[in-house]
Amino acid sequence: MTLLEAIPIYVERKRANGHLYVIHERRLIYFSRHVGDVPLEQISVRQVLTFLDSPKISPMAWKKKHEFLRGFFDFWLARGTIKVSPMPPKRNATARTSVPYIYTQAEIQTLLRSAQNYQRGGRCISSLTISTFLIFLYGTGCLPSEAIRLSLRDVDLKKGMIFIRDRRLDQLREFPMGPDLKSVLSKYLIVRRRVASSNDHFFLNKWGKALGKPTINKTFQRIRLSSGIVRRDDAFYQPRMQDLRHTFAVHRITSWIKHGADLKRMLPALAAYMGQYGLGSTERYLSLTAERFRPQLSQLSPSRGRKRWRDDAELMKFLEEL
Repeated sequence: MTLLEAIPIYVERKRANGHLYVIHERRLIYFSRHVGDVPLEQISVRQVLTFLDSPKISPMAWKKKHEFLRGFFDFWLARGTIKVSPMPPKRNATARTSVPYIYTQAEIQTLLRSAQNYQRGGRCISSLTISTFLIFLYGTGCLPSEAIRLSLRDVDLKKGMIFIRDRRLDQLREFPMGPDLKSVLSKYLIVRRRVASSNDHFFLNKWGKALGKPTINKTFQRIRLSSGIVRRDDAFYQPRMQDLRHTFAVHRITSWIKHGADLKRMLPALAAYMGQYGLGSTERYLSLTAERFRPQLSQLSPSRGRKRWRDDAELMKFLEEL
């Protein structure tokens, strides 16, 4: 029996058992194009491996391809059509490491343009809401979950302050907003008041309900794809919405270095600003800055004392200009 003869028989059996089996059928056809219409018993382990090891395939995608091919060959092995399965051993599970993606200034602008254009129509999140949400993340370094939980009382436009409440640690952090961010949030609030809703959340969808994390994540990924922003390294994840937080930190550090600021003093302030307790998590952003800044970064001491960042006039001025 050849591969092209075996595929429809296997697919029909799967569908008889209640499986749609549309995607896997397509994958089996791709596999047949890869190895050719050869007898099943002539398919080798090497041919299967070259199909599995396609360029830039992620560990999860490799695992899924391996599983559906193993099911196909186990089916014919159990029926005596083949005597030996050509499946290679399953790879050991590897830890998923996530290297933050640092957006360029140009990519940030592209994201915002796509957000303004892509969300027109019947989608549940307006273009203004998603644009403001992304600007808020990039302009404050907040986590998406913190922005989703943000309430009206947490944004004080008169004082120019934002309050982030950490429910896990029962702590409150506050920081100033720059004039540009204040202007963006003010314009959003004008439109938000037109939504008839008693919901206290700052960011609402078109029906006056709080934004849901799955919805906002899917919306962002659509915007990212329409912007043509993809990572071309070997990292497991594509650019994510939470990477705007990492981008905020790296862009701030880069700006400080360009202006000759004292990072020994500014990094503790950045840690407090972002709600990071201890400098370890903030220091990792140093490795993500441009290579041309390595000499300045290498002079930093690994041990730094804490400082009350609100008492630093230069820092407060810088933060207000973000």
